[in-house]
Amino acid sequence: MPSFEVRTRTGGPTALEESAARKVAASLTGELLRPGDGTYDETRRVWNGLIDHRPALIARCAGTADVARTVAFGRERDLLVSVRGGGHNIAGKAVCRGGLMIDLSRMRSVAVDPSGRTARVEGGATLGEFDRAAQRSGLATTSGVVTHTGVAGLTLGGGGGRLARTYGLACDNLLSAEIVTADAQVVRTDATENSDLFWGMRGAGANFGVVTSFEFQLHPVGPRVLGGVVVHPLERARAALRFYDEYARSAPDELSADAIFLTSPDGDRVLALSVCYAGPMEQGERALEPLRRFGPPLLDQIGPVAYTELQSAADAFFPIGLRYYWKSHFLEEIADDAIEATVSHFAEVPSPRSLIVFQQYGGAVSRVPRAATAFRHRNAQYDNFAASIWSDPGEWDAHRNWVRQWWGMVSPFSLGAEYVNNLGEEGEDRVRAAYGDNYERLVTLKNTYDPTNFFHLNANIRPSS
Repeated sequence: MPSFEVRTRTGGPTALEESAARKVAASLTGELLRPGDGTYDETRRVWNGLIDHRPALIARCAGTADVARTVAFGRERDLLVSVRGGGHNIAGKAVCRGGLMIDLSRMRSVAVDPSGRTARVEGGATLGEFDRAAQRSGLATTSGVVTHTGVAGLTLGGGGGRLARTYGLACDNLLSAEIVTADAQVVRTDATENSDLFWGMRGAGANFGVVTSFEFQLHPVGPRVLGGVVVHPLERARAALRFYDEYARSAPDELSADAIFLTSPDGDRVLALSVCYAGPMEQGERALEPLRRFGPPLLDQIGPVAYTELQSAADAFFPIGLRYYWKSHFLEEIADDAIEATVSHFAEVPSPRSLIVFQQYGGAVSRVPRAATAFRHRNAQYDNFAASIWSDPGEWDAHRNWVRQWWGMVSPFSLGAEYVNNLGEEGEDRVRAAYGDNYERLVTLKNTYDPTNFFHLNANIRPSS
């Protein structure tokens, strides 16, 4: 009987009959791809160009029933399985080596209810698609700052963004979800139905199944907001970052301010302070006046801007297909020694594309109790990460070393934990730290919903059974 090699959940090879593959393919409304099929290479590609994995099978699911059939197929044969929503994970865990990839990229609908201020979003939708659909009704909810990021991955890990200080994280605005669990059951979860699972999904959701749709709370935003950047030269960055830390931690909830070390189009290394004010323009002008006055800056590009335009402003810094390596910390404040280390290290940046970022938290994020969701580190004021970005495959060592050196220098000033969506292959200790005191409760949930660790290509919480 003809067969081909597929990897199992434990990584070893097994033979899969051609007839079994044809049978599951026939059961799908979508399609089952194999190496050599016309869209196979396009479908397996993800955002990080470092990742070049080749699944044995890709199930391009067209709906929840397809996902359930594919999970059942993978479970029956103990296959290695990965799940691709937007494919934006830094470690590339959406695509597995030699196993079965469940691809949701055909499931991208966004249905907005303007009167109820809610949206139903399928698991393959991107942030840009969600933002554009919601903004047609003058609504939005917290999402990230790169439009080709997947809604699913962002939300299931917590979900920071420009509206987080005003309305909470993406996971704080999640009202309900539909999930296919490891036993191929379709489960609805919210604050009252399967509430234990709903708790875990808000920060650790990739561990418990494949989310095929989300229901979000929306809020009036835009269509124009006050936003943009002010820019300072690197030689004045120490003073500017010190000012930024004091200013940001006392800012009103409506204001989001991020600090980014970058290289300008002219080749100059600079500190850009990127802002969004989600409230009335007049109030925003008053709130932003000290930021615009300090320095003064080299460049002030703050003004009224379409919310969707502001949301896409970072896309140029994170294009699909380049090579990315980064590490991160959560910080409560930016200590003077951390400022010195960051500015000095950025002066030696190996690529004009590479960045060091302080993404602001606080506000509404910090007022949610730390045990209320799986996302634990509500006391963090900043998600601080260094991202090396390059194209030449021969430069890997230089870029990795630059990031790791920065991480080691800033570690003493961190909370000892990081944002789970920033985790690469750091190992179980860093996953434990990312969830803090919530970790053991998550293990109990994993024992209930995925006791064999079928879904483990993620920031993995190992079952104890």
